[in-house]
Amino acid sequence: MTGVTITTSCCVVGGGPAGMMLGVLLARAGVETVVLEKHADFLRDFRGDTIHPSTLEMLAELGWIEDFLRLPHQEIRNVGVDVCGVHVPVADFSHLPVRCRFVALMPQWDFLDFLAGWGATFPSFQLRRRSEATGLIIEGDQVVGVQAQEPGRTLTVRSRLVVATDGRHSRMRAAAGLTVQDLGAPIDVLWMRLPRLPSDPEAVLGNVRAGHLLVLISRGDYWQCAYVIPKDGYGAVRQAGLDAFRHAVAETAPMLAGRTDALKSWDDVKVLTVKVDRLEQWCRPGLLCIGDAVHAMSPIGGVGINLAIQDAVAAGRILAPSLRRGEAPDLATLRRVQRRRGWPTRATQRLQVLAQNRIIGPVLAGSGDGALPVPLRMLQRFPALRRVPARVLGLGFRPEHTGPHP
Repeated sequence: MTGVTITTSCCVVGGGPAGMMLGVLLARAGVETVVLEKHADFLRDFRGDTIHPSTLEMLAELGWIEDFLRLPHQEIRNVGVDVCGVHVPVADFSHLPVRCRFVALMPQWDFLDFLAGWGATFPSFQLRRRSEATGLIIEGDQVVGVQAQEPGRTLTVRSRLVVATDGRHSRMRAAAGLTVQDLGAPIDVLWMRLPRLPSDPEAVLGNVRAGHLLVLISRGDYWQCAYVIPKDGYGAVRQAGLDAFRHAVAETAPMLAGRTDALKSWDDVKVLTVKVDRLEQWCRPGLLCIGDAVHAMSPIGGVGINLAIQDAVAAGRILAPSLRRGEAPDLATLRRVQRRRGWPTRATQRLQVLAQNRIIGPVLAGSGDGALPVPLRMLQRFPALRRVPARVLGLGFRPEHTGPHP
């Protein structure tokens, strides 16, 4: 087997939203950047497909929003929940102080291809597909590169900085010995597709019945469905049988009655094991972790992809000056990224854990008499209050900005 060695200023491990955004932004700033993506393409189903207003605003700042909006997508301007047949509007994005006051729904592979296309316009950007990072190169206490495997050969990438964006099961953070704090998650999610009719609402809908919770995301001619189950409960769901599962879905969202036969087998149901965790330290000399490699998020609110992208924008802004000068960012510079993004991560996860424990957990346990909780009654009665969850979901706790071209 042959071996190849390359050198670069920054090696980004993982071609997901955080990795691709960071790679493109660094290349735009004139930093030689290599992104390693282990797959040949981005075609993975049931990944984060929500592009929130905060991310759309970044694309507008970069001058890319018009090209982005030409791609097929759906635009969601309101989010609501159906509790035992009572509809409650929860979030209204129309008042956000941004150019695009909606959530764009787009397959993640289209979004990543869009970023890859822009990256290709910068001479300092290189995306290496089918290149799987297998370990770190460490000299003394300093990370100085990555070992990777490509078809028929090994690849050695020596770089001033390695950024791990390789997901919630990050091999790079494990190799670096960074400690993960598990915050716990009492739920898992079953993803599936069911037919959507033209007469159905164009929205994101939560459907709640005692013991059941189903979220419907409009995707044009189908609903992307997230059926929430207790942690490690998939075995029990399967044991009850596919007919019982179809019935539970239709009972939770009566609008879907007669459509659940589209679930032909368990192959049509994908399991997402929900994790909520974060690193205590995001970096060590020569290595920084961002995105899911730092903080696995619950699917609640669909904010994980956008939090990862904001990590990338902050990291790009903080790291570019030293990398552009040909210097390895020192540990103090790497820690600036954690200080900048640590608080929004903690605040978002705190809300998610609160929702899991105080709302979703009791629903799945079948508790409650069907009465609307006080917060939902307030949102139903006072429309102006819907701006608060819209801001949290749409912009997050600390929106980042790309700024002018460096």
